[in-house]
Amino acid sequence: MDNKNGAGPGALEKFFAGKGFYIALCLCAAVIGVSAWSLLGGGEAVQEETVDVYRPETAAPAHTLEPGFTPMPEKDAAAVAPESVSETPKVQTPPPATPSPAPTSAVSAAEETAGTAPAEWLRPVSGAVERPYSTDELMYDKTMGDWRTHAGVDLAAPLGSYVSASAAGTVTDISDDPLYGTTVTIAHSGGYESVYANLAGTPTVEIGDTVAAGETIGAVGDTAICESAEASHLHFAVYADGESVDPAGLMG
Repeated sequence: MDNKNGAGPGALEKFFAGKGFYIALCLCAAVIGVSAWSLLGGGEAVQEETVDVYRPETAAPAHTLEPGFTPMPEKDAAAVAPESVSETPKVQTPPPATPSPAPTSAVSAAEETAGTAPAEWLRPVSGAVERPYSTDELMYDKTMGDWRTHAGVDLAAPLGSYVSASAAGTVTDISDDPLYGTTVTIAHSGGYESVYANLAGTPTVEIGDTVAAGETIGAVGDTAICESAEASHLHFAVYADGESVDPAGLMG
């Protein structure tokens, strides 16, 4: 049954068979054009937006500066760069060493007295031998009340008589011996030493003095406790290289 308004399957076919076909074709072309324009316009917008985000001149600042804040000036690269060493470092030359003075060796009495023994020995006092030298046989000691050796000679001399050096030499010791009293020791050449005991309290020489044969060195005293029972005298002893010798054999 036909539609009263004339719209039925036959009418639609007549429409497309006539001008309707061209109208539909134009509509499709329009739809396709709008779609293409939308795609192209949207892509450019996205691309422009992306470029705007990462474009340096439009990038947002990292932070907001507070009022009154003054940014630090950039340092000059030349000031920051380390200084190059162009000069060769100078090697300091140590100052020349000051030569130290040669050590002065102290000459001992033995070195001073090395050489030939004195050719002549003088008697330190003019008196005779009161008590002889004895180291091999014991002698009776009146003061000590026993028998003992006697490493020297006792030369008779009045109290206060001058005592002279038996030979030239150097005074090496002045002491107060507990048994023999005030004692003076003189070193001579050839390793000899002469010892003068039972002197008065104050000798006339000092340690280090050089004396000649016959020069006064003190006076006879009574300071030798171990020989106080003897008559006034000088106890005189001689040593050669530390060994006791008989002074009477040297004095002739």
